[in-house]
Amino acid sequence: MNSSKSPGLAGFGILKNTTCHTEKKISVFFSIIFMTVGILSNSLAIAILMKAYQRFRQKSKASFLLLASGLVVTDLFGHLINGAIAVFVYASDKDWIRFNQSNILCSVFGICMVFFGLCPLFLGSVMAVERCIGVTKPIFHSTKMTSKHVKMMLTMVCLFAVLIALLPILRFRAYQIQASRTWCFYKTEHVEDWEDRFYLLLFSCLGLLALAISFLCNAITGITLLRVKFKSQQRQGRSHHFEMIIQLLAIMCVSCICWSPFLVTMARIGISESHSKETCETILFALRMATWNQILDPWVYILLRKAVLKNLYKITRGCCGMHIINLHMWELSSIKNSLKVAAISESPVSSKQINLQPLSSTGQ
Repeated sequence: MNSSKSPGLAGFGILKNTTCHTEKKISVFFSIIFMTVGILSNSLAIAILMKAYQRFRQKSKASFLLLASGLVVTDLFGHLINGAIAVFVYASDKDWIRFNQSNILCSVFGICMVFFGLCPLFLGSVMAVERCIGVTKPIFHSTKMTSKHVKMMLTMVCLFAVLIALLPILRFRAYQIQASRTWCFYKTEHVEDWEDRFYLLLFSCLGLLALAISFLCNAITGITLLRVKFKSQQRQGRSHHFEMIIQLLAIMCVSCICWSPFLVTMARIGISESHSKETCETILFALRMATWNQILDPWVYILLRKAVLKNLYKITRGCCGMHIINLHMWELSSIKNSLKVAAISESPVSSKQINLQPLSSTGQ
C-alpha cells in the first residue's frame, strides 16, 4: 500500500491478519507499571540533581550534572508521553481504525518511540565521553568543557534524534502499526523495500554505535582510575575510584542487557532478505527490555552515588563482620579531587612541584 498517497490507511492492513495476540489485562498492567515506575524514578532523580546542582557548583561537576539532567528529563518525558499513548490504545481496545483515521496518532507514537529510544543512548555515550575526557585530560576538561559547550552538545544531540525520528515523515513514509496493535514503529513485517530496511538498520546501527562508544570510553575511564589508584597512595582518591568503578560497571551492564535485544532484533529484520522470522512476542519482549533501561537510568547515574554506597558498605560490613574496604573517609568534592589526582599522575614535572599535603588535609 502506498502510504504517501493514502497515509490515513497506513498500517491498517496488518490489523486484518495479525498473528500476535496479547492479553489485554496483562498488557495494560505492564504499561501502567512501566509508566508509573519510570515517572517516579526519573522525578526523584531530577529532584536529587537539582539539589546537587545547588550544593555543588564546581565547574568540573557542572557538565556531568547538566548531561545527567538531560538524560533523566528525556526519560521522564519518554515514559510520560509513550506511556500515556500506550494506555490510551489499550483503553480503546486497540481499535486503530476508529481513533486513527488520519494516522496522526500512529505517526506521533512512532516519532516518540524513535526519539525517546535514541536520545537516551546518545546522551549516555556523550556522558561516557565527557567522563573519559574529565579523567584522562583533566586540564582540557576544566578549560574547554564549559556549561555553554555542554548545553550546545545537549541541543545538538536532541536535534539529531529529532531528525532521525522525522526522517520517514519527511520522506512520506508513514510509521506502521505493529502486529501486536499496541505501538507504532518502522515497518517490521514483510520488509522488502530498501528504504524500510534503511530505517531499521539506521536505528539499530546508531544505537549499537552509541553503546560501543559508551563501552569503550567507560573501559578507558575505568582503567585510568585503577592506574591512578595504584599510583597514588593518598586516601582521598579511593572513595571516588570505588564509586566510579561501580557506576561504570552498572552503566555498561544495564545498557547492554536492556538495549541489545531490541537493537539486534531490528538489525536482523533489516538485514534479512526473506520474510522476517522474528515473532511479535519476541519483538514485544525486546521492547519491554529496552523500556527497563529508561527505568534504571536514574538509579544507575544518580542514585548509585557515594552516600548510598557508603550505607550499603556499612550494612554489608555489619552483616558479614569483615573489613572489606576502608571507606570511612568520603569527600564532599570527589570529582574535583579526582581531577587533581589524575593531573598529578599525568604530569611528572608538576608532580614534583605540587605538594600533596593539602590534598590529604582536605579529606580530614
